[in-house]
Amino acid sequence: MTEHRAAFLSHSPEDTAHFAERLGELLVAGDCVLLSGGIGAGKSHFARALILSRLPVPEDIPSPTFTLVQTYDLPECELWHADLYRLGDPDQIVELGLLDAFQTAICLIEWPDRLGDLTPHDALHIAFDDPAKDDTREVTLSWTSDRWTAPLKAVLP
Repeated sequence: MTEHRAAFLSHSPEDTAHFAERLGELLVAGDCVLLSGGIGAGKSHFARALILSRLPVPEDIPSPTFTLVQTYDLPECELWHADLYRLGDPDQIVELGLLDAFQTAICLIEWPDRLGDLTPHDALHIAFDDPAKDDTREVTLSWTSDRWTAPLKAVLP
C-alpha cells in the first residue's frame, strides 16, 4: 500500500476547529481517525469540534482522559472518542470494545501509539505539532486507504 501525506498550517484554534468540522462531514461508520501529538498539541480541541459538529443537539464534550472512552449517539451510528494515554497494555483495547467499534462506529483515537498491532490499517492519521508554542499548529495527515484521498482534497485548506 502506498502512504499518502498532506500537511497544512493551522493559524488558530478556530482554524483547527473549522478543519475538524469539515472532516467530520465526511466520516461514516467504520472510519477511524488517529490523533497524535504531544500534550497540549490540539488533539482534544480537534476531537471536540468534530464531535460537536456531528451531534444533533449540542452537549458538553468531556475529555475521555479518565474514562478512556466517551460515546455519542449520532442519527446514523455511534461516535467513539478514546484517549489511550493511560492504557498500559494493548489487551485493554479489546476490553474497552474498541475493536468492535472500529467496524461499527466513527472512532477518534488520541494517543494511537498505544494500539500497537491493533491499529486499523485503513485509518486516517492526523499529527499535531506546536513547534512555536503558540496557537499555530503544523497538521500532518497520512493514510494508505484510497477511501481518504478524494474526500481529503475537498476539505484540506
